[in-house]
Amino acid sequence: MLPSLFLAHGTPTLALEKHAYAEFLKDYASGLPIPKAIVILSAHWESREQTVTAVQKHGIIHDFTGFSEELYHITYPAPGMIELADDILSLLAHAGVFALLDNRRPLDHGAWVPLHIMYPEADIPVIPLSINPSLPNKRQYEIGMALAELRNKDVLIIGSGGIVHNPEEFRMDMDVAEGWAVYFEEWVEKKICNWDLQDLFDYETKAPFAMSAVPTKEHFAPLLIAMGTGHENKDPRLLYRSFELGNLSLTAWEF
Repeated sequence: MLPSLFLAHGTPTLALEKHAYAEFLKDYASGLPIPKAIVILSAHWESREQTVTAVQKHGIIHDFTGFSEELYHITYPAPGMIELADDILSLLAHAGVFALLDNRRPLDHGAWVPLHIMYPEADIPVIPLSINPSLPNKRQYEIGMALAELRNKDVLIIGSGGIVHNPEEFRMDMDVAEGWAVYFEEWVEKKICNWDLQDLFDYETKAPFAMSAVPTKEHFAPLLIAMGTGHENKDPRLLYRSFELGNLSLTAWEF
């Protein structure tokens, strides 16, 4: 059975830089069995209805501005897997989650940046799912539970977001992590390791500096979904953590 992952996708430049986190992602992927397919839920695809993309081949969007020209030449023409997208619709429906099929949307950088690093050949089928940040935190976890059985079919599930993600607080000139960001990350780590769902579902009121760390929920929701996929074994493993820009966390969890 493959693990599920929560991965911070960082900034788009991660796809080009010789960064310690990028090197970790490469090494980690090389040690996994080759997945039959990858299901990825990116913080940069928000929708009011849960949506699943079913295409023959993916394009990508460069959904950012102001970066190196080289970034805009990256492609990631991974295949899709329409039959697996249909299976995911059925799994979600069985869990009471209404979902739609999409056959147009390209991969955003929350999806293609980590995939480009981990599987640069772009030869593994990818099935993207959207995030609805307006759902209750418990419901995000339940979506992960609904997807969990895919792991038994050699499908790698990735939630791509960021535990501490507040662009208005980024510090371009800081090489060390700000205390408030570290406190929030460590609180989340403790709750994950203890599988304390009650506190995690209520992190907005219980966690220190929650509103600074998570001003909007779309980057945190993929963590709860990825955690939900591990609900049977409840054996989380913190794989990697660092910070850049003063408070942007680069964290990887295995479930």
